Amino acid sequence: MTTIANSPRRTAGDRNPGDPEPRTVVERTIRVDQAGEFGAVRIYEGQLFGLRLSGRAKGAAARKIAEMAEAERAHNREFDRLLAERRVRPTALSPLWHVAGFALGAATALMGEKAAMACTVAVEETIDEHYAAQAEALGDDEAELRATIEKFRADEIEHRDTALAAGAEQAPGYEALSTVIKAGSKLAIWLSSRI
Repeated sequence: MTTIANSPRRTAGDRNPGDPEPRTVVERTIRVDQAGEFGAVRIYEGQLFGLRLSGRAKGAAARKIAEMAEAERAHNREFDRLLAERRVRPTALSPLWHVAGFALGAATALMGEKAAMACTVAVEETIDEHYAAQAEALGDDEAELRATIEKFRADEIEHRDTALAAGAEQAPGYEALSTVIKAGSKLAIWLSSRI
């Protein structure tokens, strides 16, 4: 099939047999992104809780985490709005992400500020890749959704850079911690898009 130059690119336009329909692509995109932003909010809430428990609630790391949490809340509100507007059912796994996100955040913060920042780097690097793939999959017929994803992707990259500047790579066991968190994040993305 030849594509005419300058013709609008459609979501799932170059489908192969068995590939999801355009509506399914959009539903999965909104579902998983709402779940991911909800999970991110819970991770940051858990980190702030862990920092309070360890007496580090007034430090620079806590201030940075609070700022990042506010951005994630704004992202989550936008995807909540899109769920309702587009009549997309949320993931059935939200109760799990509610607990797991908070637990991950609290555990890494209790390991120390640098471990909390390492968690942020791992999650945000995974989301950066995820959002990039989504933006590529969405056609011109979903330009507004694609623009939202690209804007939020820029925010996630900023969060990653903030965490790196705060010493994330100096966390004890950084590579192992990062590998485990990235694997968990990728699994959560896959599950949330489908369940």
